[in-house]
Amino acid sequence: MSFLDRLTLDLPLIQAPMAGVSTPLLAARVSEAGGLGSIGVGAVDAVAARAMIAEVRERTARAFNVNLFVHQPASADPVREAKWLAFLAPVFAEYGAAPPASLREIYRSFADDPEMLAMLLEVAPPVVSFHFGLPDADVIGALRARGIYTMATATSLAEARSIAAAGVDAVVAQGIEAGGHRGVFDPDAPDDALGTVALTRLLVREASLPVVAAGGIMDGAGIAAALNLGAVAAQLGTAFVACPESAASDAYRAALAGEGGYHTVLTSLISGRPARALATRFTALGEHLAGRRSPAYPIAYDAGKALHAAAAAKGEHGFGAHWAGQGAPLARAFPAAALVRLLGEELAASRQ
Repeated sequence: MSFLDRLTLDLPLIQAPMAGVSTPLLAARVSEAGGLGSIGVGAVDAVAARAMIAEVRERTARAFNVNLFVHQPASADPVREAKWLAFLAPVFAEYGAAPPASLREIYRSFADDPEMLAMLLEVAPPVVSFHFGLPDADVIGALRARGIYTMATATSLAEARSIAAAGVDAVVAQGIEAGGHRGVFDPDAPDDALGTVALTRLLVREASLPVVAAGGIMDGAGIAAALNLGAVAAQLGTAFVACPESAASDAYRAALAGEGGYHTVLTSLISGRPARALATRFTALGEHLAGRRSPAYPIAYDAGKALHAAAAAKGEHGFGAHWAGQGAPLARAFPAAALVRLLGEELAASRQ
């Protein structure tokens, strides 16, 4: 059975589960239009995730994806964290605020969240995907035993081979062009920064799993190119940020349509893990690091969110996490269903 048949998709299209942007409404509208809608639950607990899944199911009977963060739990480093807060203190002061007295690990990894696992096994969403790594093999086996289709992000062949060995059903080949967090298993290891084209083709040839191409794909021609490389589908994230159903703020939408969209930056400043964002006041701080390192993910994100809140209270929105891929200037502000239909038409035209 093919990937599309297994998930009953009309189009080889997955809406990326960008946490903080993707909503149950957006996911449902994409699924209803024939793609695979996604929600990201890495930033919420099991209770909130259950509610999000229930809302998607209220809006569509079609397949959808639930994405989980499987990062290694952070090791606190008070000295490093204090130095980071001291570095950010002058920026906080610009907005009449002080940095937090201390930082905490604000997101729980799925690798250490039995409540999330129990909830997923109970409600059995059609698809579950993993980012930043993999849970234990018995967890993957338990999800699959419930009839859940599983996917995981890889940025390299080595990660894809680990995904295949763990028994996951499909691999998402995330090129360096992609918006949001890099899915690297180890953020401190060397990153070959493979582009979507090279990585997709490499995994199609070597990974022994269905491959979903992700990174920089914004229209039907891009989807067609991914399919020509041997991918079974394309995953688009930045393309859906401007949809009215997304949770992107007005400032985020304006930034996406502005000059920053032409100059995306891969940075660890905001969250502690490398992520591609629009060029903003926050990313510009990278010019002043002078060898400093942000705390580990997601501890650094606690500081980033506090800085954004302080600045936004004074009308400055340039410290938000405005994730976007290199295709940002190609974004179109259409309702999700209309965008999916247009992507399908463009795909059909590109394959004639």
